[in-house]
Amino acid sequence: MASSDHILTADQVNANVSYLRTKRIIDIIGSLLGIIFLSPLFILVAILIKIEDPKGPVFFKQVRVGKAETEFHMYKFRSMVSDAEERLKDLLALNEVSGAMFKMKDDPRITRIGKFIRKTSIDELPQLWNVLKGDMSLVGPRPPLLREVEEYTSYDKQRLLVTPGCTGLWQVSGRNETSFSQMVELDLIYIKKSTIFFDLKILVKTVLVLISGKGAY
Repeated sequence: MASSDHILTADQVNANVSYLRTKRIIDIIGSLLGIIFLSPLFILVAILIKIEDPKGPVFFKQVRVGKAETEFHMYKFRSMVSDAEERLKDLLALNEVSGAMFKMKDDPRITRIGKFIRKTSIDELPQLWNVLKGDMSLVGPRPPLLREVEEYTSYDKQRLLVTPGCTGLWQVSGRNETSFSQMVELDLIYIKKSTIFFDLKILVKTVLVLISGKGAY
């Protein structure tokens, strides 16, 4: 871990006002266009989720931690059984990712349609609403769970200095194949190098990663 001398501050991260304003404009336009043009896909996925599990909700809402450790509800298409959160405690010992994250390749809680929408990351599309609201950005570190943040060191918490994103450097650099510490380092590289060009580059790479399905589960 780096020494405290190298830990970023909120003032340093928020210094580039023009970048942050331009980024927000892109987020608003991008999320609006995404919601409009992807609405037929939203409807189709909602129908398939209901066909497989009529009693469960279409959307999954979960408390996440955003910029400056602010809590918000992040939205996804439901890809797991209705009682997935209750079942998690029985699976924690089978975690396949080191550090303050839980990932399991053959998670028994995932539904059949859930496997497909997770593999293609379609389950993440409702987060466009989070982007429109300002809870999230199109590009940035993934928003962690409360229980994950409880395990964070001051060094890890640097990733909470910026608005979390739907995609980021971690997703285009190995995704679930990387460890927690590697994810933190990738997030810090992104924060330090942030430019509009870098964001656009990550968005393009994200499309290529989604097409290949590499590292998704």
